[in-house]
Amino acid sequence: MNISEIYTLFQKYPIVITDSRKVVANSIFFALKGENFNGNKFALNTLENGCRYAVVDEKEFAIDDRFILVEDVLTCLQSLSREHRRTLKLPILAITGTNGKTTTKELVNAVLKKEFRTSATQGNFNNHIGVPLTLLAMNSETEFGIVEMGASHPGEIKMLCEIAEPNYGLITNVGKAHLEGFGSFEGVKNTKKELYDYLFENDGKVFVNCKNEHLRSMLNKQKTVFYGDSEEVFSKASFIQAEPKLIIEIRSILGKLYIKTQLVGAYNFENVLAAVTLGRYFNIDEIQIKEALEAYTPSNNRSQLMKTEKNVLFIDAYNANPTSMSAAIENFATMKMKNKFLILGDMLELGEESEKEHLNLLDLLDKKELSDTLLVGHIFSNLSSIYKFKAFEKVDDLIIYLEELNLKNKYILIKGSRGIKLEKVIEKL
Repeated sequence: MNISEIYTLFQKYPIVITDSRKVVANSIFFALKGENFNGNKFALNTLENGCRYAVVDEKEFAIDDRFILVEDVLTCLQSLSREHRRTLKLPILAITGTNGKTTTKELVNAVLKKEFRTSATQGNFNNHIGVPLTLLAMNSETEFGIVEMGASHPGEIKMLCEIAEPNYGLITNVGKAHLEGFGSFEGVKNTKKELYDYLFENDGKVFVNCKNEHLRSMLNKQKTVFYGDSEEVFSKASFIQAEPKLIIEIRSILGKLYIKTQLVGAYNFENVLAAVTLGRYFNIDEIQIKEALEAYTPSNNRSQLMKTEKNVLFIDAYNANPTSMSAAIENFATMKMKNKFLILGDMLELGEESEKEHLNLLDLLDKKELSDTLLVGHIFSNLSSIYKFKAFEKVDDLIIYLEELNLKNKYILIKGSRGIKLEKVIEKL
C-alpha cells in the first residue's frame, strides 16, 4: 500500500496513535520501534481494543487486512504527515533554538489564537516522531500551524523541515547544549542554521533578534523580519523589570504599552518580544497581543513563580544547559530581595565539555557570592568540594536533607536538567 492509499484511510480515520496503551476507537496504530520495544508485537492488541488499522513493518504480524505492511513504520509516519501538510496548504511557523523554544511556541500560540484557529506542538513533541504527530493533529479547520523543532545531532532540523515544510521560521538563540551529539558550539549553530537554510531555499521568511550576533551571522541573504531593543527594526520593545515577574514596554501607535507577564527571568524578554513580533506581523491588534501575553501562565516547571506556605520558588527545572543555567543565575543574582537560596542540578549531555562547564558555573556562583546553594547530581558532587558547596548524588538524598533543614522565608531558584528530577523537591519547600 502506498502513501496515497494510506492517506485515504487516514482521511476516513484521522486519529493516529503510537502508544499501544492509549488506544482510541477508530484510530490508526503505527507500530514504532525503539531500543527497548517493538510496536509490531502490540499491533493485534490495539486492533482488538478499538483501532481500525495497524501499520506494521514485520510481515509475521500482518495476519489480515486490518494490518498495513510497510517497509518502515517511522518513515511511513513521516511521509504521511508530509502528505497531510501538503493537502492542508496552511501557513506553518517552525520554532527552534537552544533555550526558550517551548516557551516561545506557547507565547506565539497564545497571541496568534486571537485571530487564527491555530494548532501547535503539544508539550515538547518536537523530534522525528513528535513533529509528524503534530502535523497529523491538524485538520481542515486549522488556519495556522506552529511546529517546535528540537535536535541533538547534526541534520535533524533539516530532516524536520523536509517533513513540516515551514513557510516561516524563528530561532530563539544558540548556546551550549547537547554537545555530546553536536560535538561543539559550532555544531549547534550549524544544525540550527538548517532552518534558515531551508527557508532561504524555499522562499520562506525568518524572524530574528537583531541583537543576537550569532543568529545574524547564520543568515543567508533571505527574507528577514528583525525585532529587538533597537530603533531600526520591525518590532521594538524595551525591558522594564523582571522582579518578581517580567514586564516589557512596546512602542505602538497607542503610545507606550506595558505588558505585565506571568513569567520569571529577564531572559524571557526575547521570547515575549518574539511573540509580539509575530502578532504584529500577522496584523493582530496590539491590545489583543497584550491580553494574550498577560494571560499566559507558564507550567511544567518552566519559568514559574510559585508561592508556598514557607517560601517563594522560582522554578525552571524542565531543562538546563550552560547558556540557560548562567542566564538564570545571573538574573537571580541581580534580584534585590534578601534570603536567596539556590538548588541546582547537573547539566546532562555535554560530553567532553561537561566538567569544564560545571566548573564555570561553580565559579559564577562563587563570584556572585551565592553561597546558599545546594547541588544535585554526580557531576556537581565530584566538583563541589573545590568551592565548598554542599552536594548530593541524588535528588532523594537532597530531599532528606531539606526535611531536616526546613527552609522558611527564602527566595529559592530551582534549576537543572530534567533527568535530575528537581521537581521532586518542590513539596518540601
